[in-house]
Amino acid sequence: MNDADHNHPLGRLPRGLFALAIFYGGMVTLGGVLGSKQVALGPLAVEAGIFPFLTLVGISSGIAELYGKATADWLVRFGFVPLAFAIFLTWFVIRLPTDPGMYEPAKAAFPIILGQSWRMMAAGILAYGVSVTLNIWLFARLRTVTGRWAGLAGFVAAALSQIVDTLIFITASFWGERPILELMAGQMLAKVVLSAVLVPVLIAIVLRVGRRLDGVLLDGAGTRP
Repeated sequence: MNDADHNHPLGRLPRGLFALAIFYGGMVTLGGVLGSKQVALGPLAVEAGIFPFLTLVGISSGIAELYGKATADWLVRFGFVPLAFAIFLTWFVIRLPTDPGMYEPAKAAFPIILGQSWRMMAAGILAYGVSVTLNIWLFARLRTVTGRWAGLAGFVAAALSQIVDTLIFITASFWGERPILELMAGQMLAKVVLSAVLVPVLIAIVLRVGRRLDGVLLDGAGTRP
C-alpha cells in the first residue's frame, strides 16, 4: 500500500464500488416500500417494488463485471443488513403511539401500506437472497459466451432470476390464502418484459459510472486510490 492509499479516505476500496454499494443499499430498503403499490403497465400488472429490485439486479451484474463475482456476492450478503433493519424499524414505528394530530388519511393508511404480514416479509427476504445470488451466478456464466454483450447476459440472467423470484415470493406469501397460478403467470411475464427493457440499460449505466469513478477521478498525485 503506498502513501496515496493511506491518505485517501476510502483506502484501497475503488470509488466506483463505494458509490455503487451505497446506492445498492438504498434500493434494497426502497423495494419493500414501493412493493405496496400495484402498477398497471398496459395489460400487465406488477408490484412497483420491481423497479428498485431490477436496479439491484443491474447493479449486482455491473459489479460482477467490474469487480468480479465474489465482490458482487459479498454485496448481496451485506444487503441483508439494511433490508432486515428496515423491516424491524418499520415494525417498531408502526407500534409507537400515533400523534392524535396526524393527518387523518395518512394515520389510517400508514399501517395498512407498510404493515406487511410476517409471511410477506419473510418471503421478500428469501426471494431477495436467492434470486439476486442466482442472477449473479447466471450472469458470470453467460459472460463467457456473450463476449462484449454484457447487456444480453444481464437480460437473460435477470429474466430467469425474476421467474425464480416470483415463484418464491408468491408461493411463500400467498400459498393457502388465494389462487396463485394466474398471479404468478402475470407477474413473471411483466418482470421478463421489464428485464428486457431496463436491465441492459441499467448495466450500461453502472459500467459507465464505475469505470469513470475508478479511472477518471484520480487523486492529486495522479494515482488511483
